[in-house]
Amino acid sequence: MWLAFRSVDFKKLYDELKVANYSWLLLSVFFGFIAYLSRARRWMLLINPLGYKPTFFNTFNALMVGYIANLALPRVGEITRCVALGKKEKIPADQLIGTVIVERVIDTISLIIIMIVLIFTSSLEIRQFINESIITPIEKSIGSTWILWTPLMLLAIAILISMIVYRRNLRKLKFFAKFFDFLKGIINGLNTITNLERKGEFIFHTILLWISYLLMTWLVVFSLEATSHLTIGNSVFLLVIGGLGMAAPVQGGFGAFHYIISRGLLVIYDIPLEDGLAYAIFSHESQLILVIITGIIGFFFIFKNKKESENG
Repeated sequence: MWLAFRSVDFKKLYDELKVANYSWLLLSVFFGFIAYLSRARRWMLLINPLGYKPTFFNTFNALMVGYIANLALPRVGEITRCVALGKKEKIPADQLIGTVIVERVIDTISLIIIMIVLIFTSSLEIRQFINESIITPIEKSIGSTWILWTPLMLLAIAILISMIVYRRNLRKLKFFAKFFDFLKGIINGLNTITNLERKGEFIFHTILLWISYLLMTWLVVFSLEATSHLTIGNSVFLLVIGGLGMAAPVQGGFGAFHYIISRGLLVIYDIPLEDGLAYAIFSHESQLILVIITGIIGFFFIFKNKKESENG
């Protein structure tokens, strides 16, 4: 957040926020809500091959509880939602973790595909920005840490191979027996992608999810005069860099999202930093409010029903 806001004229930023048209944010939040509904339904489709039929209501509530948990620690929400739904619907959490891994892999592949299409169909300035602000820093990060991570990865692989070879002996120990059962559950969850009962609906919700994200991103531009000229095509660029900002290992994308969006708008579309940050604040915080409200409601229903069942 400090990096994102360190060069900002806060009075100008405040003025932009004060005169903005907030009605467009409501429409943006609506499509954000559609995206969450679609994600919940898609998760249900991944769970069904495990032999369980969770309700959409409980699946959605668990999903939103997970998003709130991400505000505490990066990606802890993925485990939280599995535990919440697992306890609610009596589904092994380890198998649910496998389905979430599949879901995230598909999302990552989708974002990469969109980014590749953007690179090959956009201007030189956009390609340079993506290369200088995203690809090059990642390459440098990998290059500077490979000396540390390579030995650790080799050690982890060696340990894993040894555990597989001696798994029968290790299963005699309670800890390893639970570990192997946990690992087996994750593998079962991963296999659900090959056993989907409704592949067409799964593809439909994946497409609907990203269309909703795009519309959610684009509609916010009309809240500010400085960004109102941006087209839906321009918003694909914002969707890609915003998605990468949200994927950064920080709570809820705070700072990372604001930084990359404001700098992208400045470099590519010559939109002042304060206006770019105003857009980032509207885009990020409007969805944050939605997550907090739906997450609290979801937590209430999961906790309330659990408490009632325990009392009953």
